[in-house]
Amino acid sequence: MAGLSAREKEGCRQLLEGLDTSELFSVAETVTNRLIRVYDREEAIDAILVYSKDATELLKRRKVNRDAIFKYLAAEKLAVPPSSEKSQLIQYAIDHWAGPRVYKTSEPGKKVQETKPHLEQLDYKLLGEKFCEWFYILLNSQNASFGQEKGDWGPQHFWENAILKFAYKAEEQDVEEHNGAQMASLRLLALTRDERLIFSPSTDSGGLKCVSTPHGLVVVAVAGTIHRDGACLGIFEQIFGLIRCPIGKNWKIKHVDLKVLGQDLLGSEQAKCLPYVTYQTGELELYYSDTG
Repeated sequence: MAGLSAREKEGCRQLLEGLDTSELFSVAETVTNRLIRVYDREEAIDAILVYSKDATELLKRRKVNRDAIFKYLAAEKLAVPPSSEKSQLIQYAIDHWAGPRVYKTSEPGKKVQETKPHLEQLDYKLLGEKFCEWFYILLNSQNASFGQEKGDWGPQHFWENAILKFAYKAEEQDVEEHNGAQMASLRLLALTRDERLIFSPSTDSGGLKCVSTPHGLVVVAVAGTIHRDGACLGIFEQIFGLIRCPIGKNWKIKHVDLKVLGQDLLGSEQAKCLPYVTYQTGELELYYSDTG
């Protein structure tokens, strides 16, 4: 059992303190399978924190109601939309607890001050690697043949004004543009769920480049191969524009440019090489300069 991190325990404790005593005891009974008896609120909270598998599972409990999560986030000065559903509030809380903390060294007798890391401190290559690992596993999991439990794919990972551009060249060339988080999410979902594609990124040997722009946008470019039912259909090059969300400090997708080239159109030399990003670093830094 993975359990809760220190920050998750701290946050969940504050959140649980907002529940009624009857609700706390009910959650404690459920989490411990009624094997642990608790006699007061403090014991109930301790038991819940110790025996919960993870923070998400705990927050999804029926007795941990939406209002309690919303009040906790408000107390943490997180400006979440009042109309947010419980699942969205849970994600805000999880992202909030996962966000990095950087502490300044304090002088004796002075309180340690928490500061926000500057964008320049980020390791962009590591960010790109982690993003690609998360994104393609999540997207591929929508294809039943991928053999993994479906992840939580949806528009929540995109900005509301996200833009997807998709160019496919095989026997015919097709270019599409989809605007908005819902449309961008659905079109990408259709590639794996309905068209049964599997994306295999090559995040080494020139298959991944990551840069930042003066506007705070991080550009991640990745190349790889596309498969269906074990057959290689061609190669892809995909460029993402990521912007950090002020709520929860997670990264959300603002731009997606996906280009696919069918196997029959690959030259003999191109077919022998690993897919690679065709753009230079300077080109990527300016790629979204017109849209920020």
